[in-house]
Amino acid sequence: MRYIYLILLTSVLCYTNAFPQVKFVDVTAEAGIVFQHVDGRSGEKFLLETLGSGALFLDYNLDGFIDLYIVNATTIPLPTQKKDLKRNHTNLPKNLLYHNNGNGTFSDVTGKAGVGDTGYGVGCASADIDNDGYPEIFVTNYGTNRLFYNNGDGTFTDITETANVGDKRWGTGCAFLDYDLDGDVDLYVVNYMEFSTDGNKGWMSRGARIYCSPVDQMDGTRFKSEADILYRNNGDNTFTDVTETAGISHRGLGLAVAVGDYDNDGDPDLHVAHDMEPDILYQNNGDGTFSNITDITGTGYDDKGIPGSGMGSAFGDYNNDGYLDLLVSNAPSQPVLLYQNEAAMFFNDVSYSSGIGAVTLTDFKWAVDFFDYNNDGLQDIYISNGHLQDNIEEFTDATYPQKDLILQNSKLDNKYLYTDVSADVGLSDITEHVGRGATFGDYDNDGDIDIFLNHSNQPAKLLRNDGGNNNNWITIHTVGTKSNTSGIGTRVKLETGTLSLQKEVHSGSSYLSQNDLRLHFGLGKNSEVKKLELHWQSGHIDTFFNIKSNQTVIIKEKHGISIPKPKKE
Repeated sequence: MRYIYLILLTSVLCYTNAFPQVKFVDVTAEAGIVFQHVDGRSGEKFLLETLGSGALFLDYNLDGFIDLYIVNATTIPLPTQKKDLKRNHTNLPKNLLYHNNGNGTFSDVTGKAGVGDTGYGVGCASADIDNDGYPEIFVTNYGTNRLFYNNGDGTFTDITETANVGDKRWGTGCAFLDYDLDGDVDLYVVNYMEFSTDGNKGWMSRGARIYCSPVDQMDGTRFKSEADILYRNNGDNTFTDVTETAGISHRGLGLAVAVGDYDNDGDPDLHVAHDMEPDILYQNNGDGTFSNITDITGTGYDDKGIPGSGMGSAFGDYNNDGYLDLLVSNAPSQPVLLYQNEAAMFFNDVSYSSGIGAVTLTDFKWAVDFFDYNNDGLQDIYISNGHLQDNIEEFTDATYPQKDLILQNSKLDNKYLYTDVSADVGLSDITEHVGRGATFGDYDNDGDIDIFLNHSNQPAKLLRNDGGNNNNWITIHTVGTKSNTSGIGTRVKLETGTLSLQKEVHSGSSYLSQNDLRLHFGLGKNSEVKKLELHWQSGHIDTFFNIKSNQTVIIKEKHGISIPKPKKE
């Protein structure tokens, strides 16, 4: 069996080298992005310091170029007095909004926009909550979560209190979704644990203080996990907590949520990644409730029956069979898990047989997502790595900063195999940092996917994809009318001469982050899309034929297709 795998791997490597070379280039300074993540570490080793923060790409001003929102944490102890917050606001770490200037650079518009939250920021997501066309921004905190309403004039208003979404627990991952198919986006918020800096300093090990584990492997003691929250959109910029009535019944050490229609029945399902506990897969029953089908689908454990320490998760169709597969990152000793969707009946752990397991086993993995970095039509994988213990070198051979990975997907004899191309694409030279959040999108509109990385207690990085557009591509911007305006949940299917592909518009992915909501398809050498179908959550289907490649198209539900002409500033 090992001999056969080596033959396949050698063939895949030869196949991989046939594609034009892609390089990722660090353009952070060139793009004008200056961001330093702050986690408030003081040497006391509060577990709070370890999770890092996320980021998201969004087009907040609808100019056709995706902008960048970056989440920051703050000092410990947290600033709590209003007078201190007011006096020291300019000196406190804050979230930043960068406007895309359309020429490869960004401008910091945080102050003007009014979105510079100074809380202990963790995760973020974005969607148009009132279907006026302009996307809002939601931020999870250790403390009060925040919802910023987009006024449509370049500014935002904090409507947290009136919208009833200001939960004060330790929020982590979050995502917008239309779970009840009523045409507006609802909100799912993951919570981690009950935590206070009082008495929760780290452990002592070999005379040094280290960060404690959520679960003590020796005696089983643990922090108390929290329940998640599902908010229903009331249609008037307010939300109602429907967690219990919807059947979201678990408590867990939650870190990430991935939304996707895994069973192809037209409504969104939920996967929640848990730290050192079984993950949860909720199936949408179509009546406003969910059922926990984790045990039935086999998504709570790896192929050895061991629960992971789930950090990030994402849905994507890695083998182009029309069903969404599932990707989950883990701490060391477990690999990134790839669950293959077996026609919605169950999921099969193919982590090792696909080539992912061995190469990801030893790293501490956080952000993980599917993306097609070379536009060949196959879903590759990005993994952001960085250890939790900042003094890990004193105890083991592991390192605190670690290199990220890009695993390239290749098809040979109807088998899909992943190979590590990180060094080939230049990633190994520029990503030895303490990785956490990552977001993906084509910020320069040149036809390939770029990456923004939010590191833990370190400067962030913007990586530009150079060469991915040597293959053809098409980007689909969905605009709902009866469905939600953001198009979230829309299933897009396309056919070329050699490819049959599909993707869903997803809010919330990777780890604490959200990607550009526009769907990017690599088309290989195909110069046109012969057939394009959009399956909206309203049930309507739009169909188009013979669309040229290498362009972004806007498709408005029931209103046809248009070609945007973004303005450079």
